Amino acid sequence: MRNAAWVLAAVVALVAGVAMAFEMRGALEREREFRSAPACASVPVKASGCLWEQEFTVRNAATHRGERREPPEAELLLPSGKSWDVTFRQTDPVVSEMEPDDKVVGLIWHGQVVEVRDADGRRQQTSTGPVGWPEDRFGGALALVSFGLIALVGGLWPLFVRGNRRHAKAATVVRWHGVGIGVAAILTLWAQAANDWPIWAIPAIWGPLALLLLASMVAFAMAALRGDFDDDAPSTPQIPPPLPPPSRGGPGGTPAGAGNGPS
Repeated sequence: MRNAAWVLAAVVALVAGVAMAFEMRGALEREREFRSAPACASVPVKASGCLWEQEFTVRNAATHRGERREPPEAELLLPSGKSWDVTFRQTDPVVSEMEPDDKVVGLIWHGQVVEVRDADGRRQQTSTGPVGWPEDRFGGALALVSFGLIALVGGLWPLFVRGNRRHAKAATVVRWHGVGIGVAAILTLWAQAANDWPIWAIPAIWGPLALLLLASMVAFAMAALRGDFDDDAPSTPQIPPPLPPPSRGGPGGTPAGAGNGPS
């Protein structure tokens, strides 16, 4: 049952990872389109591919720190009084400092606020902003595909060698190293996003980490197959043999009462 759960998790991860890999191309094209978009000559009356900067007044903002599945959000007011709700993927650097009545500038593209700039010049992409999505898709695909492939091997392995404890231990080593390689990809993605590194920094950092973990996986799996992880202690405690019954004779083996007869 446990192996089946690992196989199912591996298949789901592979499917999600492949889907992210296919989305990456579209995300790259959208980011290129955004970066090459010209400024609008006048206020766009409909959704347009040009860029327009619009001043807003912050009505309220909420970071939702510690709340799951609740992204940071803000309600912005146009000079006309119309409200515009905006969500963000993270709290820093702008939305965490927003206060009511603050003035911000929103960058509008295709009818959506894709970026917000505060009075200090700090910029932050909204949830619909195109910048950063290629890196997210790339890092996610690396994490899911690498984990899925390795976990699939570790999940199927015991099914072909049932009853072999050494092979079962080696498969467990493989599965958990797959988890480690996937987590390494996620941590690398977080580091890249936090430091605003280019997309090539993800494979440059994750690659050596993955190779080290793969080498560790092979070494530990071979050790498990050799029996290095076998428990040398006996599975059942040794019971000492029973002691012989005490002798019923006198000292030196003479029967009790011998030599006490008449002389």
